[in-house]
Amino acid sequence: MVSMKFKVTWKAIILPVLGLLSFFVYLYLFNVDIPTIIAMVQQIDLTIYFFGIVLIMLEAFFFALSWRLLLDFLSVKLSVVKSFLYVWYGVFMDIIIPAESISGEISRVYLVTREQDGTSGKVIASLVTHRLIGMGTNITTLLIGISALLLRGRVSGDVLNLTLFLAIVTTISLVLLILLCVKEQWTLRIIDAVIRFVEYVSRRRWKLAKIRKNAFEVARIFHDSMNEFVRAPKTLFASIFLHAIAWVFSLGVAYFVFLAMRYPVPWSVIIVTSSIVVAVKAVPLGVPFEIGLPEITMTTLYTLLGVPFDVSATATILTRILTLWLRFFVGFVVQQWLEIQTIRQQQAQKT
Repeated sequence: MVSMKFKVTWKAIILPVLGLLSFFVYLYLFNVDIPTIIAMVQQIDLTIYFFGIVLIMLEAFFFALSWRLLLDFLSVKLSVVKSFLYVWYGVFMDIIIPAESISGEISRVYLVTREQDGTSGKVIASLVTHRLIGMGTNITTLLIGISALLLRGRVSGDVLNLTLFLAIVTTISLVLLILLCVKEQWTLRIIDAVIRFVEYVSRRRWKLAKIRKNAFEVARIFHDSMNEFVRAPKTLFASIFLHAIAWVFSLGVAYFVFLAMRYPVPWSVIIVTSSIVVAVKAVPLGVPFEIGLPEITMTTLYTLLGVPFDVSATATILTRILTLWLRFFVGFVVQQWLEIQTIRQQQAQKT
């Protein structure tokens, strides 16, 4: 199987650079006082701030446990450590590849099937179910957060409209994905249409009969696995519970950043802002939404929700150091280590 080992090239660097430049242009256009931001950063409580690192690790751990529970139910055995490492591998791929909402999941399919051949249908089922859980969680938190803000009278019409729009779009996407999971014939027709299109584009030079057969078999296993989940409410509830814990830890990162700045904000502000960013990122449109746009979105939303602009910009920078750059470096180390281990195992088998 082909290795997914990542090589640092200018193509991989250009998107992060452009993203950062767009954020700094955004700050410049709004006349942000950079010395003020630097002064705020220097005055943060480092003990509270570094607690965010613990939350990042706990979030990934419980997220991995939630996914592993679904795999285990389908008799795909994966250790806690490996599931944790595979999640970090996926986080790294999410960051460096556009359409980040699906690249990490594809990498996890690759990792598990590389180790346990023939399990791709079950792994895809576990990931789709996990995504459904995540979408449901995000819709719930969006509505809870905006309801809390409405009760406090601290929400603008723009934020309310955006929240409701994203909640509706996410709900529609959730329903369509569920229908695709239920309707096996829909899946087979989509697979067949894609393969026919590829054959047409290649002018019949590529004979994909074997690929079509394998894809249909994976689809069959996928739908059988989804039917098994329907009959396992306890497993689904346990996975939802673990996922909810991971989501709380994720929200806690931004909350403790504000605490470290000695500018605590209501949980409702954190919930709405984080949920909106996650909802937009979850749309697989091929748009790299990991660097630049999230910073602009977060800063704008915090400001609209009553946080001073300088504080919003500083909190966004401090949060993204943890949620982006810390994740990037941890994920990179994990990805490289896993690939090196695989190469060593392959060399040992040849000798």
